[in-house]
Amino acid sequence: MKKIILSVFTFLSLVCAPTISAAENVKIGVLYPLTGPVAQVGKDAVAAVQTALDIINNSHNIPGMPLAKDAGLKGLGGGKISIVVGDHGGKPDIGVGETEKMLNSDKVHAMFGAYYSSVTGAASQVSERAGIPWVNGESTSPKLTTRGFKYFFRVTPHDGEFTQLMFEFMDDFNTKNGNKLKTLGIIHEDTLWGADSGGTQNTMAKDKGYKVVEKISYKAKTTSLSSEVQRLKAKNPDVLLPSSYTADAYLFLNTAKELDYNPKLLVAQNAGYTDPKFIATMGSKAEGVITRSPFNTDLATTIPMIGTVNEIFKTHSGGRDLSDVPARAFTGFMALANAINNAGSTDPEKIRQALVDLDMSSDSLIVPYRGIKFGADGQNEKTRGILMQVQDGKYCTVYPFELAACKLQYPMPTWSQK
Repeated sequence: MKKIILSVFTFLSLVCAPTISAAENVKIGVLYPLTGPVAQVGKDAVAAVQTALDIINNSHNIPGMPLAKDAGLKGLGGGKISIVVGDHGGKPDIGVGETEKMLNSDKVHAMFGAYYSSVTGAASQVSERAGIPWVNGESTSPKLTTRGFKYFFRVTPHDGEFTQLMFEFMDDFNTKNGNKLKTLGIIHEDTLWGADSGGTQNTMAKDKGYKVVEKISYKAKTTSLSSEVQRLKAKNPDVLLPSSYTADAYLFLNTAKELDYNPKLLVAQNAGYTDPKFIATMGSKAEGVITRSPFNTDLATTIPMIGTVNEIFKTHSGGRDLSDVPARAFTGFMALANAINNAGSTDPEKIRQALVDLDMSSDSLIVPYRGIKFGADGQNEKTRGILMQVQDGKYCTVYPFELAACKLQYPMPTWSQK
């Protein structure tokens, strides 16, 4: 009888015990240019994603960083995130093919990437049709969030917001310096990103009362910018606004030196001017260049977790420091991971709803955004950017003026002074 009673007790204990769900793992497709003229940007972006995976899948002591303390996603029973990495080489058709493979063969639960706005635009159509969420951390064409997509979410500021920052800078500069900036020159490459950027700048210039004396579109991957530089030199605008990827940013500066064109202010739309190799490659030619950005390492004085994350990043990047694109990629991937954790599921529709509901505070980020909360169009409504200038061989924040780590150099050094 005693054995029977014990057996019944054991049976009841097993039946009544709380169920411990198995950890649910997550697979995410990651798409970047790992070959071609901006390969280093893509490699650093992947290193940023690997940094996020390190923090999420293992336990780290990073005060303020969501998902760092626990090993794995608590919302999925400690499930880990893995990634499938694809290389699009800067070509939209390859990006589409890689996305189809990841969705159909690799069975990813969400997509992330892809730097080039043209690739992001084309490839995200595939995930939209499939009902798979796509989170983007660094593509800035404004059109990406005007397509009425349900499954596309962008964390970074877009070019319209960055361009607004540039004009706020010029307005504030004029207030302090007797309206010295009146004329603008716009030069941009002709893919989706460059065309959108140049068009947005042209429209905003008219709205703000600045005169555009030259607006030049050049063929992407061009091998000569001599005629374009000569036109700009002849008009000599007060501010030059270039939108160029890496190879053509190098080409423009080299050509400007050859033809002795000396812009008084060059305020770039990111891309080639924040390529991880830009300063090392251009050396003194880069001095005085200003570029918009959502991130600079000198923000570590006000965002302490930057230093900790940067040390982890260096273990995945071969010793390279965080820069603009990887900082945004890291932030975007962490936003996706937080949404998946909140969803408590790998079901794409539940992840999409968690992204809709996501609301991350500014003190949980390594970039100076005011937070992450997506609007009805999938655009983060709490973005914020900075302007940084190359001074003494490194980027230094110069605007907003209240966040500046260095005083603005105006006019920028001439070629004879560099």
